[in-house]
Amino acid sequence: MNNLRETFQQTTGQISGHGKRNAGVLKTAFLDVSDDLPSDQYGTGSVIQPFEQKLAATLGKEDAVFFPSGTMAQQIALRIWSDETSNRTVAYHPLCHLEIHEQNGLKELHPMDTLLVGAVNRLMTLDEIKALPEIACLLLELPQREIGGVAPAFAELEAISRHCREQNIRLHLDGARLFEMLPYYEKTAAEIAALFDSVYISFYKGLGGIAGAILAGPAAFCQTARIWKRRYGGDLISLYPYIVSADYYYELRKDRMADYYADATQLAERLNAVSGIHTTPEVPVSNMFHLHFAGGVDEVTEKLTKIQEATGIGLTGYIVAKDGYCSTEISLGDAYRALDPDRLNTVFQQLEHAFT
Repeated sequence: MNNLRETFQQTTGQISGHGKRNAGVLKTAFLDVSDDLPSDQYGTGSVIQPFEQKLAATLGKEDAVFFPSGTMAQQIALRIWSDETSNRTVAYHPLCHLEIHEQNGLKELHPMDTLLVGAVNRLMTLDEIKALPEIACLLLELPQREIGGVAPAFAELEAISRHCREQNIRLHLDGARLFEMLPYYEKTAAEIAALFDSVYISFYKGLGGIAGAILAGPAAFCQTARIWKRRYGGDLISLYPYIVSADYYYELRKDRMADYYADATQLAERLNAVSGIHTTPEVPVSNMFHLHFAGGVDEVTEKLTKIQEATGIGLTGYIVAKDGYCSTEISLGDAYRALDPDRLNTVFQQLEHAFT
């Protein structure tokens, strides 16, 4: 496995992302920034507040708060809705980020209970949501990353939103990859966000910034979120390195999502044509999908390592063992568009030789 990661890091081109994450990502964002740009201080200032207002307008919400991490933002969102409704129970998918990647942070830091909705290998359904007992908030993720980046039809989202409002359930969007979903739904960010009471977006995933997140919603909700942000230690003395890079890469890439989506559908179709390889979903709904290889970890690692060494193109730095096959995640961005077509053709020739 280490050899796979090492060869990936040594490649000169990659399938996923926007290129290697190094200091150059930050330096590029600051190339045209004046030395006289004033720093923000503890969540206020001319750097942070206009950026928050811009994103609030983009999402069609009254206000927005910049956070250093999405983990912080989403735990706080659920706590606020829990307090407002005087209900300590929230619900989300079994593979929600809060459930599997945050060391039980929500439950350890807050007096809250969680309900897991649906099965691990598929999206939750409206009927499953309707069967829930009384809850404060339901969290939905678009797309559902851990099961391949799948997403419900927009009509299903509308039905879920109507139900939640009828039942006085707050609906929160884990929209870490919201902008990546716009081409599939053919909607604006505000049109999707209108179905939700609060929305979180990430600036380092599809947008490729350094770090940071926005939490948007009603004015009173955001005012309380700022208090919780201070309690969490999220009001650093200065957040401007994150804000400047977030704004730079947001403006750079927000209008490229349709290209990334088109690339993902084309690449997935080509990969699915190789025997021994398949994707989930078969036809992507965003710029991301899961890529599966027939065989065990050692066997697949050896094959992919050799291909990366021979072509100089990085397919992945890791694989995860499943039942009879191995998987990784692909997320298309600027890096794929920069690849030489002839080199990419060589990768496919070697994949066909290795897995057919």
